Amino acid sequence: MANYICITCGTQFAQTSQAPKSCPICEDERQYVGQGGQQWTTLPELRQGHHNRITQQEDCLYGIGTEPRFAIGQRALLIQSDQGNVLWDCISLIDDETIEKVNALGGVKAIAISHPHYYSSAVEWAQAFGVSLYLHEADRQWGMRPDPAIEFWQGNTLELQPRITLIRAGGHFEGGTVCHWATGANGAGTLCTGDVIQVVADKRWVSFMYSYPNLIPLSADKIRRIVEAVEPYSFERIYGAWWDAVVTPEAKASVRRSAERYIKAIEGSA
Repeated sequence: MANYICITCGTQFAQTSQAPKSCPICEDERQYVGQGGQQWTTLPELRQGHHNRITQQEDCLYGIGTEPRFAIGQRALLIQSDQGNVLWDCISLIDDETIEKVNALGGVKAIAISHPHYYSSAVEWAQAFGVSLYLHEADRQWGMRPDPAIEFWQGNTLELQPRITLIRAGGHFEGGTVCHWATGANGAGTLCTGDVIQVVADKRWVSFMYSYPNLIPLSADKIRRIVEAVEPYSFERIYGAWWDAVVTPEAKASVRRSAERYIKAIEGSA
């Protein structure tokens, strides 16, 4: 019996005696099955040729990413807090070295994930640190490994602790979530977005899509919903899903003007 991991999206599945026949997350139009067909690995196999890098991003914020790149290639973020550290988004690889290094940084009090493409081995991480894993109820169907550690939260916001708030923004998944860290960026506020709000090549801008790999746009209404969801919060910095995906300064203004540009383009008025 093994918890198989999809090589294309990095999602870990419930324990089975044989690899699953398919990955529903990759077969969805927002993702894709690799050109070589559906392929699988396991944590023991992944540990043989990969390791995790942990790098400080700013005061009280660390990135955790796998090298060489695996699956989608996102990195997680560890927010340090006096009330207990929060792991934002997740990756497929976890090993003893990673657990030791994270514990040296204060461990993990809670885990929260932006959307199903980054569910990865989140249950494995939650079990390793003995904590709850927060996923939005609207995306319940995409959880491939059920576990008592999972807390499906409802509504539009969830305060994990004072100054760390989950915000349901929607986007390319109904439960698409961003994380507002009020004391980040030296107190100016940080928004951790995964790719619900996508940092693009020109770091003055962000973008939004229903499917990034298949280039399917979002509707204007869903873009407006994202902007409205984050409007009540102050933030001068955005951390997206990858190491260099950072917008600073004036990140909130970037979200507003990027949404205006996007809506003009899809409505034919650009």
